[in-house]
Amino acid sequence: MIFNRLRIGCFGLSILITQACAANAGKPTEQPEEETVRFANTEQDHRPSFSTILTIFKRAMFEKRSNIKPDVALVQALEKEALAALDDEGLYLIKLGHSSLLLKVYGEYWLIDPVFGERASPVSFAGPKRFEPPAISLQDLPAIDKVFLSHNHYDHLDKGSIEFLARRAALFLVPLGVDQQIMDMGVPAQRIQTFNWWDEQPFAKAKVVFTPTQHFSGRTPWDSNETLWGSWTLLFAEVKVFFSGDSGYFGGFKEIGEKYGPFDITLMENGAYDKNWPAVHMFPEQTVQAHIDLQGKVLIPIHNSTFDLAFHPWDEPLNEVRRISQQKGVSLRLPAFGEIVDLRKPIIADNQ
Repeated sequence: MIFNRLRIGCFGLSILITQACAANAGKPTEQPEEETVRFANTEQDHRPSFSTILTIFKRAMFEKRSNIKPDVALVQALEKEALAALDDEGLYLIKLGHSSLLLKVYGEYWLIDPVFGERASPVSFAGPKRFEPPAISLQDLPAIDKVFLSHNHYDHLDKGSIEFLARRAALFLVPLGVDQQIMDMGVPAQRIQTFNWWDEQPFAKAKVVFTPTQHFSGRTPWDSNETLWGSWTLLFAEVKVFFSGDSGYFGGFKEIGEKYGPFDITLMENGAYDKNWPAVHMFPEQTVQAHIDLQGKVLIPIHNSTFDLAFHPWDEPLNEVRRISQQKGVSLRLPAFGEIVDLRKPIIADNQ
């Protein structure tokens, strides 16, 4: 019980320590040549006080919690034969768990933030443990054409998954600085393309853009914000898709919507929020508002129902986003992990 409580405290504290070490503003920050370049947000630089850090530990040790993990299965198995049978001229989306997504794009397979490990942690024996295995195993994945990474946190960049994909994926599209980290995991430099905010890359039947978020990066207390973070805008001839990565609510969503929207699908962070780190993860009402800012048509929540990363009940994010979406007239779709969504067909909202 004490260990389970401490893992939330450590997760919250990692957020606060990394933010406390962050640069003031901009991307990247101007610093003397011999110093490490650090990236920063454009709007809000949240520096936690010592009392906030103490509060995290007090809550971790003494706050009463309930409904920490589901008692029903949330994942339906995704068979490799089902993937192979999908139309090679189509556009398909499958949630695999947390923020990990698999897309079949005109016959190509794209992975976003692939985390197949048992824990979102630097070590295999401790840290947040996933509620269920992902919808498909690494071994059953088809050959991957493109891997997209939003940032380097452990619940989005999993070393074991990258080491496996390093031998099987054709191209990795990553934020500035993350290239060196995945090279250390075995990915050849010639198969990595790095992106700054607003960088665009056209492909045969699509254009992808690395767009801003309000977040932070770091895998240790010593590498805070040395790599960039962001979201992915995926523009196809038939469909526009936005993947939020991790973010607090900020004006950038409106800017992205004005530049690239309206979006047919927004895949929006909805989970791991807390009053002690409000600048870097959105509350459900902010998730809905960000979708509106993006000029989204259908909202699909991600970043929930896989790991216990905050103090809220496991099902609170989805319950709240369902309620708020209904109030605001936002079309909400809640596909199960492993469920295949055909992006070319009209998507029937779950709250209408």
